[in-house]
Amino acid sequence: MKLEYPSFGRIVVDGKTYEHDIVIYPSGRVEKRKKWLSKNKHGTSHRLDPEELREYLTEDFDVLIVGTGYYGYLSLLPESRELVGDKEVYELPTGEAVELFNELNEKKRVLGIFHVTC
Repeated sequence: MKLEYPSFGRIVVDGKTYEHDIVIYPSGRVEKRKKWLSKNKHGTSHRLDPEELREYLTEDFDVLIVGTGYYGYLSLLPESRELVGDKEVYELPTGEAVELFNELNEKKRVLGIFHVTC
């Protein structure tokens, strides 16, 4: 699986372009991020709430990579980080997160959450 972040608002997974936030599971399944779960609670989708994160914890993983957006606005809440306490967690601007995902995905089971705009 290869990711690309060619520009603000777009992410490409194995040649398929997505113009919304996505979640990539260790199995390779890609789905739209359920950001309304965080937005309804916090008034913004830039805070990754535990309720939303729980939706993505359906497959075993070693590493969680959060692409925080072009400007880095998305962040894990402390309670969300506690849910994955024993896992490696990286929060990086989406361009850097995509590079790390491509590097680690061959070696480890990676769960990726990618914010494609701000």
